[in-house]
Amino acid sequence: MNQHLASPRFLALAGTVILWASAFPAIRVGVDGLGVAALSFLRLAVAAVALAVVAPFARVRRPRRRDLPLIALCGATGMTAYQALLNWGEVHVEAGTASLLIAAAPVFSVLLGSTFLAERVTRKVLVGGAVALGGTAMVTLADGASGFTAASLVVLAAAVVQGVYHFASKPLLRHYTGLEVATYAMIAGTVLALPLLPATARALPHAPFGALASTVFLGLLPSALGFVIWGYAVARLPLATATAALYLVPLVALLVSFAWLGEAPHPVALVGGAVTVLGVALINRSKGAGADRRRPAADRPEPVRAEVRTP
Repeated sequence: MNQHLASPRFLALAGTVILWASAFPAIRVGVDGLGVAALSFLRLAVAAVALAVVAPFARVRRPRRRDLPLIALCGATGMTAYQALLNWGEVHVEAGTASLLIAAAPVFSVLLGSTFLAERVTRKVLVGGAVALGGTAMVTLADGASGFTAASLVVLAAAVVQGVYHFASKPLLRHYTGLEVATYAMIAGTVLALPLLPATARALPHAPFGALASTVFLGLLPSALGFVIWGYAVARLPLATATAALYLVPLVALLVSFAWLGEAPHPVALVGGAVTVLGVALINRSKGAGADRRRPAADRPEPVRAEVRTP
């Protein structure tokens, strides 16, 4: 069991959780100094440039013409729409509340995967998902509930489009590496975000250093590196297993916020974190979340040049 959890695919999941959790406090710093439009565009642009620079050295292949619509869908949902909606929502929604709403993304991706990708959703997956979501609710509501607001619904919309990205990227990961899919989607998302460029140009001259540093951090780590290792993991695990790990993001976001912003977690939040871990464990023990060797050959990444695979 320990060897199973220490495998590269599960380490990639752990890295994704840490990086994406750190994005919530970083967004609060960035959006205060840059605004929604500028932060959204710059984060995508930084990530796209970083991936484009790496692409020739990693021998990233040009995408097939027939895959361009799916790549555009990934860019529009998981990159452009997700960034704009989440940043907009976090203007008024606390980081903990936002992380709870984003934790709903696996629900949408698993439902889409079971409908269109014939991925089996077992009873343990459903029970574990409910338990994990209950844990994230405890984490978020530890200091009291303020109810749903319009901004909360915007963040929920961000969770929906992220769920669409997780689902839409799965077929691409059968033919491309995680680095390739992240590069294609990030560049497509940046192109689709070009209408935000004028607002970015107006915000940059007055942006404080802290906001700019947070933007570079968001672009290089949670965006560029985060999506690469996420692609590596989701290509080698059932969609339910991979997305179930995202339920841990609210718990880790609390820890990162404490280390970065000095926000101490409520004891009830710590109990909720334990419940979340229990839910994730239930999902990962289900037969539907088994090892890659039990998946049909058609559901594994096709063999490509070894040197272009992410470590």
